Amino acid sequence: MKKVITARDVEDLLRRGVDLNSIPADALLTPSARDLVREALETGRSGKAGAPTGRGAPARAASAAGGDQAAASDKPLSSKSPRAELEAFFHSPRALELKQQICEMGRRLWLREYVDGNGGNMAIRVGEDLALCTPTLVSKGALKPEDMCLVDFEGNQLLGTKKRTSEILMHLQIMQRQPKAVATCHAHPPYATGFAVAGIAPPTCMLPEYEVFCAVAVAPYRTPGTPEMGKLVAELVDQHNTILMANHGVVTWSHNNLEEAYWRMEIVEAYCRTLLVTAQLGVKPQTFSPQQLQDLLKIKQSLGYVDPRYGLKECELCDNDEWRPGVTCQVPDRPDAAAAPDPEAEAIVQAVTDRILAQMK
Repeated sequence: MKKVITARDVEDLLRRGVDLNSIPADALLTPSARDLVREALETGRSGKAGAPTGRGAPARAASAAGGDQAAASDKPLSSKSPRAELEAFFHSPRALELKQQICEMGRRLWLREYVDGNGGNMAIRVGEDLALCTPTLVSKGALKPEDMCLVDFEGNQLLGTKKRTSEILMHLQIMQRQPKAVATCHAHPPYATGFAVAGIAPPTCMLPEYEVFCAVAVAPYRTPGTPEMGKLVAELVDQHNTILMANHGVVTWSHNNLEEAYWRMEIVEAYCRTLLVTAQLGVKPQTFSPQQLQDLLKIKQSLGYVDPRYGLKECELCDNDEWRPGVTCQVPDRPDAAAAPDPEAEAIVQAVTDRILAQMK
């Protein structure tokens, strides 16, 4: 029977100064034990003085539980890959890096109060029809790498101890509809969600960051987690990378990485907040000229971002007719002169006065 090495075993070896090369090459390491071995290699804390810090016996031991993980993680994966290859990737350094990215973005979402309770979810494409995603019923501010799940594009959970997010179908439908999408992020930032509840797409031509990084549309409401909701969102992602979901929240996608998808959440939220402040000032907002917006769209296109306005005429670029900023608190102007009296009312008053005087006599 092969020897099983736990994290506690590795810690004991390090504490006693035992060379990690002494770990049998055919030993089975738990995921946490593999993480400790890898950390020891990266920091040079591999046991006895002078022990090699390269990828020798310890590296082989770290991959013994599922075959050669370095090789497995480089292979194109799909839901049809052998389970051993899926497990090797799921416990590989590359998968750990992606899981840590999800945890970091979750922490940022929670710190900025873009999510509450166990709200929000994220996913990263890791194969032809595979994605890593967040679990359900876990605060985004308390995520751990071991919480993550591996799912196929049908929503079936393949690996992970916790149950995958209930809204995974929306993320997967985005990735299926938009092949460029490698990462998706969903949250409930209050100001942007306010626009979503109102069913209003934020007006354009006011801030350059918003114009370059975001292309926003509004999707109708459907019950969260249903295929219908995912379908309505996915229909918009060919030309938009930031979707306001009516009466629900915001979902973004990126063709680069999860952090960029998160950036879009920050940008659209800051923009919506700025719009509401601007509306309270009681003046007409200053906007970009068509040429100024055209320059920003050229930058946007060079970065590979989608936008439905590419190719439009300049006169069509800043059409904000649907934007209704609401009322402003202004005192109405005082009239220059008192309003003229109503003759009929004056006659009634005079008649009542005459009657009262007659009775008094």
